[in-house]
Amino acid sequence: MVKWVGGKTKLLPELLARMPERFNRYYEPFAGGAALFFRLAPRRAVLADANHDLVGLYTAIKKDANAVIRQLKLHRDSHDEAHYYETRTRWNDREVSWSTPERAAAFIYLNKTCFNGLWRVNRSGAFNVPIGRYTDPPICVPEALHAAQQVLSRAEIRRADYRTAIADAKAGDFLYFDPPYDPVTTTANFTSYTADVFGADEQRALADTARALVAKGCMVMLSNSDTPFMRSIYKGFRVERVKCPRAINSNAAKRGDVDELIITGGY
Repeated sequence: MVKWVGGKTKLLPELLARMPERFNRYYEPFAGGAALFFRLAPRRAVLADANHDLVGLYTAIKKDANAVIRQLKLHRDSHDEAHYYETRTRWNDREVSWSTPERAAAFIYLNKTCFNGLWRVNRSGAFNVPIGRYTDPPICVPEALHAAQQVLSRAEIRRADYRTAIADAKAGDFLYFDPPYDPVTTTANFTSYTADVFGADEQRALADTARALVAKGCMVMLSNSDTPFMRSIYKGFRVERVKCPRAINSNAAKRGDVDELIITGGY
């Protein structure tokens, strides 16, 4: 529904092949584009993220997709470079008040028209991505939003860090973690979906959380970069290397398959 750096649409076949056959409640605490959640359409789910606006988007669609669609049609009809930058400026102005559908529609509009769908904020939390070069961006797709509303209607949506989001997980539940990835090089350090940083200490804490969940009978799956560090902190789990297309790189020649890990435990 939204484009997201590190989104899992192209990795879905590998993830689905490693799913448990049965589970009770589904948790996805690093929601992002929530590709696996929307593909599974689980009967009971908790969808969470620390990104306030992303959670606001999913909440708005769950509550009233038609209101969001009405606002998106206005953006679609006004779209050009000037409108993009006016919307981005308004988005970053903390003094501007929005209705819930207006804010959700602006999020989708900026996401669908910015460079490569790269949702990035600076340390102050300001969205700073330039406009992308698209002939006919899919700004308003009512069928997709109505389909998303149906799936979201069965989910509890939480704005929370992952620890808080999964605190009530019980034996038999399945949790999929897709955190900001461990950088494969010293310069590949994009983690700015929010103004917070997810570094090595946070990766170790997540691994400890995964072990605690497995110990109490939960089933866990995680995705991350194939780096020695990630392999070292998930010893004892099933760790499998998979190929995933890299869609975002300023150099088109460097877009291609990269090695990633799918880590599973508890089943």
